[in-house]
Amino acid sequence: MKLLFSLLFLFVFILSCEKDSEEVTEYSPTSTSIEVPTWVGTSIVGDMNHPSDNPLTKEGIALGRELFYEKQLSGDNTMSCASCHDQGLGFSDDNQFSEGITGDLGDRQAMAIFNLAWDEKFFWDGRSVSLEDQAFGPVVNPVELNDTWPNVVAKLQATSNYPILFFTAFGTTIIDSVLVSKAISQFERSMVSFNSDYDKFFYGGDASVLTTSEMNGFDLFFGDAECIHCHSGPLLNDPSFRNNGLDLTLTDLGLGAISNLSTDNGKFKVTSLRNIAESAPYMHDGRFTTLEEVVEHYNSNVEGNSPNIDPEMNHFVGGLSLTPIQISDLVAFLKTFSDLDYLNNEKFSDPH
Repeated sequence: MKLLFSLLFLFVFILSCEKDSEEVTEYSPTSTSIEVPTWVGTSIVGDMNHPSDNPLTKEGIALGRELFYEKQLSGDNTMSCASCHDQGLGFSDDNQFSEGITGDLGDRQAMAIFNLAWDEKFFWDGRSVSLEDQAFGPVVNPVELNDTWPNVVAKLQATSNYPILFFTAFGTTIIDSVLVSKAISQFERSMVSFNSDYDKFFYGGDASVLTTSEMNGFDLFFGDAECIHCHSGPLLNDPSFRNNGLDLTLTDLGLGAISNLSTDNGKFKVTSLRNIAESAPYMHDGRFTTLEEVVEHYNSNVEGNSPNIDPEMNHFVGGLSLTPIQISDLVAFLKTFSDLDYLNNEKFSDPH
């Protein structure tokens, strides 16, 4: 009888191994696309671009989500990408500067993550030219995740789940940094946000979603507050790098440090206003803690003699003379850019 049970156990074990082997060797990724409103594709920004060497698949996005929340990407296994990009904060950080695993602080505010598939340059200074390129940086940055790619790859390779997940996504159980960056990039491309009250009003024609104060703010945004010059279209930004008159003396060269052009000194990426109410503090150095402070900067504090100040800032030099009530209305309108579905979407949350 014992022999019979032993043979039966061996038979089940062999079948289980064969089943696992079949699952691992079957590489059949599911091509997918990200659903966005028609008014995005028909606008000046157009349809989402997919790199030919990293097409979107359900398996790749799922793997990227796992990796986005994976703490083994850090030197001491305590932090992940999500540690500085919190979903409830628009995938940004509410600290002025994020703290890395060593306790050191960065020198720029963590940027929010959404609608990055339409961007062409990344980070405040534009030093990365693709999402894939961007994903390499935080792992090896000594004041962020502070690890090495060989060490991260070895940790992931030693797990029971990641080799299988990489196979289903990319057809190989051999993990490397390029595939890690591709998977994270696929996940980040899936993170689209176009369902705010502003969208329902402006693109959907539903005037009932905005209050009187918000409507007054809408008129100011497109009129006397001059916001539309740098924050327009479905993305509510523009692809430029601008000096918005924060300082007379530049302590951070921004784009100039990357391009080595003195005419780029003090220029930083124009960020989107989507989910802006959730992503404080503001500016590249997080100097403003509230939207009221941001509006007041443009209302009365733009430094017209700042080196390389953007021509669009001519609208603000000398002040806008907005009243306290107008500032309140404008801030109320800025809050209509919040997309609660995005901020609470389980598809972007920690899978565990």
